Amino acid sequence: MLKLVLTGLWVCAVTLGAVYGSVYIATAPAVDEAAAKRDALELVKGESINVPVLSDGGVSGYFLTRISFRMDKDKIKGIKLPMTELMTDELFTLLVGNKMIDIANIPAFDVNAFRGHIKEDMNKRLGDSMIEEVLVEQLDYMAKGDLHGNSSAAKKPNIAPVKIVAGEPVGAAKPTH
Repeated sequence: MLKLVLTGLWVCAVTLGAVYGSVYIATAPAVDEAAAKRDALELVKGESINVPVLSDGGVSGYFLTRISFRMDKDKIKGIKLPMTELMTDELFTLLVGNKMIDIANIPAFDVNAFRGHIKEDMNKRLGDSMIEEVLVEQLDYMAKGDLHGNSSAAKKPNIAPVKIVAGEPVGAAKPTH
């Protein structure tokens, strides 16, 4: 009789343990790899940079840019990078040297290719794949003749810069859950 009672208690304990384990596993939160990767990245905000556009031996206008980066926290820990200087040099190379943007044909501008060039070239310079994502906050063009106070230009009302890329500021980005 004692063996029968002990066997019954053992079966109850095993059954309760199995039910508890299956409920625990079924209600465990799923590991979100995208969220884990996002948490491993740090936002490095860029500064506004003005890049002159040279044509016919002089300045014909300016690109107004602000580009930020999402970088690997572990790789940049303790490293003081001159991001503004590196970014300024990179933008001069792409916008003045390679002339990636044709002012006469702005709709043909490929933002993803522009981001890809910046990411690839900056990672080559930094020696390690520190930059995971390039965020273009602002990329505008202002013709020299449209600038306020330009004494050589005819007097006309202030004209807004030509929006090449319209984005929202990095700090105002909505969380993606």
